[in-house]
Amino acid sequence: MFDVCVIGSGAGAGPIIYELAKAGFRVVVLEKGPYFKTADFRKDEMACCRRDAYASSYLEEPQVLETPSGKGWEAVSTARSGASFWNGNCVGGSSNLMSGYFHRMHPVDFRLRSEFGDIEGAAVTDWPITYEDLEPYYTKCETVIGISGRAVPYRWQPPRSRPDFPYPPLDENVVSQWIDAAAQRLGIAVIPTPRAILSRPEAGRRSCYYSNYCGSYGCASDAKGSARAALIEPALQTGRVDLRPLSHVFALESDGRHRIRRAWYFDAEGKRQSVTARLFVVACQAIETVRLLRMSQNKEYPDGIGNAHGQLGRHLIFSAGGSGFGTFAYNDLPQAQAAALRRRGVFVNRSAVEWYVFDDPHTGRPIKGGIIDFLFEHDNPIRKAIRQKWDGDRLRIGRPLKQRLMKAFQQQRRLRFEVFADWMPHADCYVTLSRSVKDKWGLPVAKVRLGYHPHDLKVGRFLVARAREILHEMGAQDVTGSVSTYPPSNLQAGGCRFGTDSRTSVLNPSCRVHDADNLYVTDGSFMPTGGSIPYTWTIYANAFRVADLIKERL
Repeated sequence: MFDVCVIGSGAGAGPIIYELAKAGFRVVVLEKGPYFKTADFRKDEMACCRRDAYASSYLEEPQVLETPSGKGWEAVSTARSGASFWNGNCVGGSSNLMSGYFHRMHPVDFRLRSEFGDIEGAAVTDWPITYEDLEPYYTKCETVIGISGRAVPYRWQPPRSRPDFPYPPLDENVVSQWIDAAAQRLGIAVIPTPRAILSRPEAGRRSCYYSNYCGSYGCASDAKGSARAALIEPALQTGRVDLRPLSHVFALESDGRHRIRRAWYFDAEGKRQSVTARLFVVACQAIETVRLLRMSQNKEYPDGIGNAHGQLGRHLIFSAGGSGFGTFAYNDLPQAQAAALRRRGVFVNRSAVEWYVFDDPHTGRPIKGGIIDFLFEHDNPIRKAIRQKWDGDRLRIGRPLKQRLMKAFQQQRRLRFEVFADWMPHADCYVTLSRSVKDKWGLPVAKVRLGYHPHDLKVGRFLVARAREILHEMGAQDVTGSVSTYPPSNLQAGGCRFGTDSRTSVLNPSCRVHDADNLYVTDGSFMPTGGSIPYTWTIYANAFRVADLIKERL
């Protein structure tokens, strides 16, 4: 018997594996995907971004996505639509493929309902822990995961117990200085964006080599702070971790006394296997974690583990917001500036944080806002070329297409922005099991309703407008931006929200399932609200917090 069985190996699992192995406990890790090593992560656009090499096949393992339609809701299997909510099904999970934009949640994010009140149609609630509870673990991540940056004071800056980041900022393109200058003229706060990418070698990991292919790609130098590179591989060196890739867990077995005693899984050959442990930790990403707990039905848990009060799968959240861009033509710039703008590989690393909280222009009352991250257009050449072939709804061919390709690749550079705002938890965004669609093992797949709340669009539009103002001030051309109601699959949380009342939450404040004494959930499922930032740093920090609680218990 193992001390702990961890199901999944991404950002929510890595700190558990790392901390418990270092503390001397025996850990078994069951990961559905393969174990890609550093040498396997090549800058291959076809494999990485065109064919989803690091995700499950939506033909063999579909999901059912339910979206709004004129008739109400339309449910379509991804095997038919080609859409997918899989990402990063491999050892280390989607943390292998992240861009590593790391922002802390702010104290206000932990008390959203208390600060701003109820929002009609939304299930906003306060967290059962505070920013102060999580701050030491945010700080721990800076060293263990490896976060590069420069701490700059601003109005909404979360309190820090360490004055600055342990690794200096990554190398930046000259456009970062243009953003700083525009922000200063506009009187708004812009900060250097912290990145979970090493700017110098550390602990057997090499520093960033500025390949120009970062987000969506695995890191060939291990500079990126993935759970695999920063946590799991060091944990394996202790000799106390049994890592089992290609092991798909399909059920947790309980003992009739509200304790889990066994995890059942299919191995690489499709054979049923099982392991026993004293404690179990589930961290499969929000949708698949809910699916596993729902599939684990028996007399003790007739509706699935953690679902005694019908809360399992409810209040799924993503990241609201939008995106846009502006272009800079090289011929419009002095020669030296154009040459500096052409410099590839180095980062932008700027975030506008002026509107994390702002006064609603319509009511004058404070409203929770968000952040704006600036980044260059991704240099995937295939995708970039395909985009040039359209002129409205007509195809470009011949000389017009050649001229368009020349302009896109040789005569300009596009600066993008991404807006992050709170996705309001509400009744029409949740996970259940499909009654009709099965995966290749004959198991019911996740059925995900992807409803949004109008408040998301309100905040998103405000922030997009502010981002466009900054680009105009910089002198960018063809500035555009929009908000989206369709959620990003790589930023999913909720479904197992934690709280103090078992009637309205799945987990207690320690992230233990209320009605399963030895079962914890440590991916983003625990989050009742997500803040206006990417989730990964908070998931890491919370998992380190829970690891300490588990160590004390063991």
